[in-house]
Amino acid sequence: MIKTRLKHYLAWFLNKPLIRSITPASWYLSIRYYEHLGKKLNLKNPVTFNEKLQWLKIYNHKPEYTIMVDKYAVRQYISKTIGKEYLIPLAGGPWDKFDDIEFEQLPDQFVLKCTHDSASVVICKDKYNFDKEMARQKINAALKYNFYWYGREWPYKNVKPKIIAEKFMVDDCGDPDLKDYKFMCFNGVVKCSFVCTERFSGNLRVTFFDRDWNTMPFSRTYPVSEKEIPKPVNYNQMLELAEQLSQDIPFIRVDFYEINGKIYFGELTFFPGCGFEAFHPESWDKKLGDWIILKKQ
Repeated sequence: MIKTRLKHYLAWFLNKPLIRSITPASWYLSIRYYEHLGKKLNLKNPVTFNEKLQWLKIYNHKPEYTIMVDKYAVRQYISKTIGKEYLIPLAGGPWDKFDDIEFEQLPDQFVLKCTHDSASVVICKDKYNFDKEMARQKINAALKYNFYWYGREWPYKNVKPKIIAEKFMVDDCGDPDLKDYKFMCFNGVVKCSFVCTERFSGNLRVTFFDRDWNTMPFSRTYPVSEKEIPKPVNYNQMLELAEQLSQDIPFIRVDFYEINGKIYFGELTFFPGCGFEAFHPESWDKKLGDWIILKKQ
């Protein structure tokens, strides 16, 4: 009971904008880490996956990381690195404001998203019955929010908020639940991956696989799917592309979709779950942490 109350108090304290802005990153992350995981953060000698992600937030800053998390700027990065054929087609944008969006120029189906975060997605399946006011409220709220501040995810700090529209992608199999394959890359090598399924059912499932597509015996926040998840047809090519995109980076997650037999790039993520998601069993936090090699300053 005392521990729960302390966590609630810490969350309330850190959510105050002034407190959040003046608190040093090491202190801030230590408090957030305790709030979410209920234990002390070891930044002097990090050993677990979650601890090492916090260390990287503070000490691994490279200008190109900002480009890599920018949903618009990353398109040029992907084109140069692996090829523009892996990009989901752009339907419009970028725009600075919601009112700048030229809806009359957009196709009947599209996906709106902000360029500076990872949650402000609005899907339109029918432009003529589209709830524009709902979209306006969601996008405008996202444009005001700097994704950096909550978890000190440095790459997002200087991304200029904009809006883009992408083509609405549908797989011919008829399954509305597009599967995205998320490759966990450690120092340029894919060690494992995971797949998110059943998102539209309200019962999200996250299943981890080793490099040979064997199910791994752990979970993180969400339960493992009880259904068999087939290995994607283009799995080996996805592995190669993920490793191309992750060279010289201690850790990064590279996401791809496989739609109608073709690979499409999703996004790049440096800190999955902000490094605040527990492993079950906990021993896997250390096992994945062993795969991240830090270059201590």
